[in-house]
Amino acid sequence: MQDRILIVEDEATLASSLKRVFQKEGYEVTTAGSAEDGLSLLEEGFYDLVISDIVLPGISGIEFLKRIRERQPELPVIIITAYGSMETAVEALRAGAYDYVVKPVLHEEIKQIISNALKQNALKTENLILKKQIEKDYDFGNIIGTSAAIQKIMNEIKKVANAKSNILLLGETGTGKELIARAIHYNSNRAALPFIPINCTAIPETLMESELFGHVKGAFTGAVSSKKGLFEEAHSGTVFLDEIGDLSLPMQSKLLRVLEDQQVRPVGSTRSIKVDLRFICATNRNLQEFVRESRFREDLFYRINAITINIPPLRERKEDIEELVKHFIEKYSTESSKPVCSIDPQALDCLKHYNWPGNIRELQNIIERAILITDVDTIKIEHLPENITLKHEEEGFFGKAPLSIDEYTQKFILKNQGRYTEQEIAHMLGITRKALWEKRKRWNLNRK
Repeated sequence: MQDRILIVEDEATLASSLKRVFQKEGYEVTTAGSAEDGLSLLEEGFYDLVISDIVLPGISGIEFLKRIRERQPELPVIIITAYGSMETAVEALRAGAYDYVVKPVLHEEIKQIISNALKQNALKTENLILKKQIEKDYDFGNIIGTSAAIQKIMNEIKKVANAKSNILLLGETGTGKELIARAIHYNSNRAALPFIPINCTAIPETLMESELFGHVKGAFTGAVSSKKGLFEEAHSGTVFLDEIGDLSLPMQSKLLRVLEDQQVRPVGSTRSIKVDLRFICATNRNLQEFVRESRFREDLFYRINAITINIPPLRERKEDIEELVKHFIEKYSTESSKPVCSIDPQALDCLKHYNWPGNIRELQNIIERAILITDVDTIKIEHLPENITLKHEEEGFFGKAPLSIDEYTQKFILKNQGRYTEQEIAHMLGITRKALWEKRKRWNLNRK
């Protein structure tokens, strides 16, 4: 799609000349002879950039610029000014002009300015779209679940989102601690500022201090240039320290200093850098037990848990499973372009009876896998991993109510036809292969 440029210039010769130049560059160009006409065109249609003379009949170029800023603050405006009117050009820049050019206008100069302005504006637009998408992805409404446990968490994080206090998230692996942390950040007054996630187990101990605090050139062998640390990168935003229970005692001491002083000192430097950071920490460890065992500093523990939020495991909120399954089916069917839209009640029942040691992350992976391997629009029990279906069988797959022999046999055939041959199924049932075929025919149990 062509970028659209509006030229507001009362000198017809200059306007016509610029129009020809920009059209050759591939832009769609419209001209206006006055600011009033320019404002009307801006009301009627969309433009990517405006070029305006500073001296215009009627409304001046400066006033025109101010009115554009009121209506479309992100629209880049380039001002054309006469030689010797530099004070006016400075006034235009203060009023929000992207840049200015001096008459006589040099075509190469203004083409370069336009190119830079459009690239910068496109990047701003892209970043704005990305920011809105991120905010949408981590809106409180995207925390799935209607259980009392999840509603309690929702109420807690809404209350603390704008607080500067540090937050400690406690929960097993896979319960969604990072999702909660991002939701807090992107719904806080720091949402437009950095969110820096740091997994304390993913960074080698030898590199941890340099990664977090940065280093100056020559601080150690291999430090050929200075490097900004993650804490400094997160200035004014939020640091998410995941698995903080695995942080070494020496690093705990250094982190405590940052929490107390809000300052970081790069490795090899003699000066500290002031930072404004909010910390959200998470762990699946029992930190109070770690404190008793001297594996975690007590003073650091009290620093990071001004607010503590406990995230329950999935097995304690199984009423949320159906909603989570629907969410993941929609997500992965869209990503894989497969028309999977539902889950068979028997398969859903199987998921509800599973204990979920891997929590939501495990459920997510299972639904993603099921969508990839199915050739129909419904996830069935045969699309689930054996460790789940077999466990379900052990816990009473065939139901709590007594079954007739025929009911049991039907369920047994359906459950095992994907795993065993007809001869093997017949042998397990204690019947002939012909008898198995007759039962299939009578009950309309077609083998795929």
